[in-house]
Amino acid sequence: MTRDEFGPSSGHYTQAVERLLHAVQELSLARDLDQVQKIVRRTARELTGCDGSTFVLRDGDKCFYADEDAIEPLWKGNRFPMPTCISGWAMLNRKTAIIPDIYADERIPHEAYRPTFVKSLVMVPIRRLSPIGAIGNYWAHRHQATAEEVRLLQALADSTSIALENIQVYGEMEQRVRDRTAALERANQEIRKLSMTDELTGLLNRRGFYALAEQALAHARRNGEQALLAFVDVDGLKRVNDALGHDTGDAMIADVARVLRSTLRESDIVARVGGDEFCVVAINPETDGQVLRERLLERLEQANAAADKTYRLAASIGFVESRAAETATLDQLILGADEHMYAHKKARAQARLY
Repeated sequence: MTRDEFGPSSGHYTQAVERLLHAVQELSLARDLDQVQKIVRRTARELTGCDGSTFVLRDGDKCFYADEDAIEPLWKGNRFPMPTCISGWAMLNRKTAIIPDIYADERIPHEAYRPTFVKSLVMVPIRRLSPIGAIGNYWAHRHQATAEEVRLLQALADSTSIALENIQVYGEMEQRVRDRTAALERANQEIRKLSMTDELTGLLNRRGFYALAEQALAHARRNGEQALLAFVDVDGLKRVNDALGHDTGDAMIADVARVLRSTLRESDIVARVGGDEFCVVAINPETDGQVLRERLLERLEQANAAADKTYRLAASIGFVESRAAETATLDQLILGADEHMYAHKKARAQARLY
């Protein structure tokens, strides 16, 4: 293509301007660097009919040859010191480099170009005020770039700078949305946790117990696992409340909760389901209900011996065991454990009479 063929009144120039406008529209819609690079490398070649184009980004004191579209490989993926390459010169000087003969220009590192097809080039900075990159066009023959070609490439570079800034803004907005979403999710999780947690003991409350226990029982039955449900009633709480006050009664409940949590496995579901009532669900329990009851009562006695308190920890404990084939609901299991607890409590009371 001769200089006359690419003049401002030529058909080729009109087509190039139309192609540039299309590229500007594409760049305005780009949302990541890969999209920008793809648009720029293709458009840069089409605007001037050159044999290769490269997209360079400033990376600190290096020129990063991020992408290219050429008849032969050039320097894609490489980094070079800013003062040693022509893209660095264009950025540092904030000027366009027009080089019709690379071997006659002292700004060109000739040894780096000898293995390539490049004979002539134009390098324009991306954002002339404070360059963040450069766009280079290369020719495999001697070529004197026209003023129109340079204007088209610089217009492409200016549009590219806006697109890159838009990507940064868009990315920051997306990050803010992600951060805000994560914060809301954390807040929602905290709300859900608080709505399922007993404030006094830190254990699950009744709502939390039903949510987790029903899920655990369903999973256990699907997998053929055994489950144990224990019902624990704190003995003597009313007497403590009446004689020592509700603050002391609360301390007593909290002590029982600590004994339960420290005695049971981390995987066991432990909850305060009423004023002085606790429930436990253990999937594939280590022991049967009787051994578990004896272990809990022993730990309560150990807690009494270890601390000089104005009250004594005691509890009545009932339990039921459920196998995979059983279809009892959680409410039915709780009722069964509650009835077993009262039967055991009644038997203990009768034993003390005799």
